[in-house]
Amino acid sequence: MKKVLGGWYSHRLDESVNVARYGTGGQPILLFPTAGGDAEECERFLMMKVLAPLIDGGKIKIYSCDSIAGRAWIDGDLKGRTKAAIQNRFDAFIYRELVPAIRADSRNPNAEIITAGASIGAFNAVASLCRHPDVFKACIAMSGTYDFGRWMTGDHTLDYHYSSPLHFLPSFPEGPELDQLRRRFALIATGEGRWEAPEESWRIGQVLGSRGVPNRVDFWGKDKDHDWMTWREMLPHYLGKLASEGKL
Repeated sequence: MKKVLGGWYSHRLDESVNVARYGTGGQPILLFPTAGGDAEECERFLMMKVLAPLIDGGKIKIYSCDSIAGRAWIDGDLKGRTKAAIQNRFDAFIYRELVPAIRADSRNPNAEIITAGASIGAFNAVASLCRHPDVFKACIAMSGTYDFGRWMTGDHTLDYHYSSPLHFLPSFPEGPELDQLRRRFALIATGEGRWEAPEESWRIGQVLGSRGVPNRVDFWGKDKDHDWMTWREMLPHYLGKLASEGKL
């Protein structure tokens, strides 16, 4: 498996961001880290090992970047409005900087990307799809945390509102962007074991469904905890299924 580790300084985020790529061909997958993770977290927790057959077979290539916004959300020294502002700047980094880099690396200016992630990474996977259906065609969200109100300490800023699909989708206006989102697909998966919150996955699925966005919520049972062992089962399962159906 070929790995490339690079990155650049982002003026939007006012810091350097590392980006890792695993594999050389196939469907580009943007895999978001968990809250405190970095671009190589997925490798350290052996996700690349279980995805190796798909990567080495040329079916997929994985891109991952540092969890800039995730780190902000769990930083107890930052105010909620600051965290939400960083989340919006991170979204701009993904759309304006990382997506063009992935497309250039893929030598396809129109490449459509699948997002994926676990925990806060699942939030970013869903939010990216909902905010930018012009570049993201599907998401695989695992054990997601989708309501960050507890980190906003009672404040509900515009940055927070427009970063959170739970909040902006119900009132999102009819039009071409929503029509395009309705042609995409969200796979929402969650365990029901320790540290899981399956009600959050159900809630985001209901909001997506209420706006006509195709989605499916999968419950993996009470023996599946909020842990990498669970996610190492989920992601190869779903990507393998897409590969077998010729949808990658």
